[in-house]
Amino acid sequence: MIDKDLLAILACPACQGKVSCVEEKIVCQECHRKYPIKNGIPVLLVDEAEK
Repeated sequence: MIDKDLLAILACPACQGKVSCVEEKIVCQECHRKYPIKNGIPVLLVDEAEK
C-alpha cells in the first residue's frame, strides 16, 4: 500500500492527472493508465503502464 501523503503528490506522467491506488497499482483518474507497484515502489513510466 502506498502512503496517502505520497499518493497526494504523485501525478500521471502521461497526462499529469490525479492518481489513486487500486489493487496494488497506481491508476490515473484521467487517462486510466495503470502503473505497477514493484517492491512497494510505484513505477511511473509510461512504457510500463497498462491502458
